[in-house]
Amino acid sequence: MTVITGERVRLRPIVATDRARAREILATPEVARWWGDPDHETEGLFAVEEGFSCYIIEFDGVAVGLIQSSAELDPQYRHAGIDIAVHPDFHGRGIGTDALRALARHLFGEGHHRLTIDPAASNETAIRVYAKVGFRPVGVLRRYERGPDGTWHDGLLMDLLVGELT
Repeated sequence: MTVITGERVRLRPIVATDRARAREILATPEVARWWGDPDHETEGLFAVEEGFSCYIIEFDGVAVGLIQSSAELDPQYRHAGIDIAVHPDFHGRGIGTDALRALARHLFGEGHHRLTIDPAASNETAIRVYAKVGFRPVGVLRRYERGPDGTWHDGLLMDLLVGELT
C-alpha cells in the first residue's frame, strides 16, 4: 500500500501502533453509533485480505480518522467499496470529503470503474458528505445491518462512477 495525499489530508497504511488511536476514534459515541462495537471493528482494520486496504487519515500530522477500501477482484465485476470514520473533534472541516476524494482518485487510478459506499439510511450527515464527492443513491438496502441496539436498520447503497468525482 502506498501513501495517498489529498489537498489537506494524508492517507497512510494503518500499522499496529495505530491500534489504540483507531479504537479511540471508533469508540466515540458519534462514530460507534454507526460502526458498532469498537473492539470488534478495530480488529477488522488489521485483517490481511487480498483487495482490502485500511489507511489512517492524518490532518496536520494527527491521526483523525480511518478510511478503508475493499475491492471485488473478479475482472467481470471489478469495483471497490469504501468505509470512513472521522473523529468527531474533526467533523465539519472537510477532512472526510478530502479523504474520500483522495482515495477515490487512487482507486480509479488502479483501474476501478465504480466505487460504492453504504451508510445507514438515517445517517444524513454522511450521506450529504458522500453526495458532495459525487456518490449517488442507488437504492435502499432493507434491514441491511444490525445496529448496536440489536435492531435491524436500513442502509443506503450509493455509487460513484469514474468521471463523476466532484
